[in-house]
Amino acid sequence: MKIYTKTGDKGTTALFGGTRVPKDHIRIDSYGTVDELNSYIGLIRDQEINAHYKNILIEIQDRLFTVGAILATPVEKEVLKNGELRLKNLGIVPTDIELLENEIDAMEDTLPQMTHFVLPGGHQTVSYCHIARCVCRRAERLAVHLSHNETVPEIAIQYLNRLSDYLFVLARKLSSDLKAEEVKWIPRK
Repeated sequence: MKIYTKTGDKGTTALFGGTRVPKDHIRIDSYGTVDELNSYIGLIRDQEINAHYKNILIEIQDRLFTVGAILATPVEKEVLKNGELRLKNLGIVPTDIELLENEIDAMEDTLPQMTHFVLPGGHQTVSYCHIARCVCRRAERLAVHLSHNETVPEIAIQYLNRLSDYLFVLARKLSSDLKAEEVKWIPRK
């Protein structure tokens, strides 16, 4: 199979099920941003961090492929002609969100309570977490925007929301683990 098909040369692409849409369609922007997020998560995973975090990040990357598939499938194409679900055995389930919440809680139990905003940075790995968090928030906003006009499972949006929280807490935890300098945000008076 060749990597290039030339079918997108005129600015359209196919969704799951074959429907062609412009490459700047909100659905494409939405799952494309999830793909971008997945790449940043891979960058975090490639850093010198605890193996537990790496394993959780692999699980997250797997779930993001699922979120991308969900966002790439118009509701009218969810069921195949034979009656089977197109995304059979794929989905985001409550335990996926619970995993993120449990990880957040476990990391927060080891961190001092937040008393101030911190500027992103202090260590390259921490900065990657903050970039991923921002991309995750953009993916969430795009999925919400898409949901105004098309069906998007609420749980996919919830997953992105919780994932951005996880990435924020992971940045704080890695700051602590790596003994990175946290710079407080000091508003002007």
